[in-house]
Amino acid sequence: MPINSVQTNVGAMVALQSLNRTNEEMQATQKRISTGFRVADAKDDGAAFAVAQRIRGDVAGLNTANEQLGATKGLIETTMGALNEASTVLRSIRETLTRLSSDTISTSDRETYTQDFERLVNRMNRALGDASYNGRSLLGSQDVNQNNTSTATNTDVVRNEVGGTLRITGVDAATLTFDTRVATRGRMVGGNFTPPTEYEWGTPGNTVMTAAAARAMLGNGDQTATGPLNNMHNGYADDADFGGGAAPSLHKSFATVETNVNSALAKFGADARAVDAAIQTNRTKLDSLETGLGSMVDADLAKESARLQALQIRQQLGTQSLSIANQAPQALLSLFR
Repeated sequence: MPINSVQTNVGAMVALQSLNRTNEEMQATQKRISTGFRVADAKDDGAAFAVAQRIRGDVAGLNTANEQLGATKGLIETTMGALNEASTVLRSIRETLTRLSSDTISTSDRETYTQDFERLVNRMNRALGDASYNGRSLLGSQDVNQNNTSTATNTDVVRNEVGGTLRITGVDAATLTFDTRVATRGRMVGGNFTPPTEYEWGTPGNTVMTAAAARAMLGNGDQTATGPLNNMHNGYADDADFGGGAAPSLHKSFATVETNVNSALAKFGADARAVDAAIQTNRTKLDSLETGLGSMVDADLAKESARLQALQIRQQLGTQSLSIANQAPQALLSLFR
């Protein structure tokens, strides 16, 4: 039975407890609406919040991986641009070598075409030597030893959020042109950097390409070490410009350079597709992670809006109920009149 007492107001205590619960629920609902999250911090749901934080870390890692892959894509496209330029120049070199292959052209024309060949090779060298992106190049390193050899630069790029890598293998630029020095942009000799000179055909006193040499470069003639391609231009022998003492080398044929350029184009084209595939895979995974994360921690705002209105009504009723309960002791005074 209820106690008619001015000391203990049971009705007011019940009304106050109910109003406090309503206020707590309203605060939680307002937090969901203001933040947009059902689980905004560990106090809302510790286990769900811990899982959400781990997923957010995965999302951050994938976004960073895609940034790195994007930079690598820029490096590959820069490299392919240089190779496309080299491939274009090779068509002009074939035309020039074909003209030089004829015994019927005059001496002055032969000199002119030889100079054209030299200019075209230097154009290839510049394109391949400048194929760098953010200080990196996939066409050989700039650090060489005393034998003027160069090493292709490999790039390991992070492809996912757990540190998996995608290796892009570099190509020695010296294999992509008729001048082995293109990849080095110079070399260290006795501790001093020495830039390479411009490419020149021939040896001192013999600077014009003969018809036999042109035919041999095109694959139709003597290509042995004792033939017309042996040590046929200044600087191809290492000691001609740098003093390294390397032995003279057989000049590369046109077919060799053309095959190497086309192979490099095919290789980097495949690498570009691999990078694009890795980026797309990460994007698909990001969509899945973000969808799952949203289902776990996002608030249903339509539901919370309806709940807020109901709680506002309950709050008003609770306040009114508490007010009525607080007036109950006043009614007991009428018994003493």
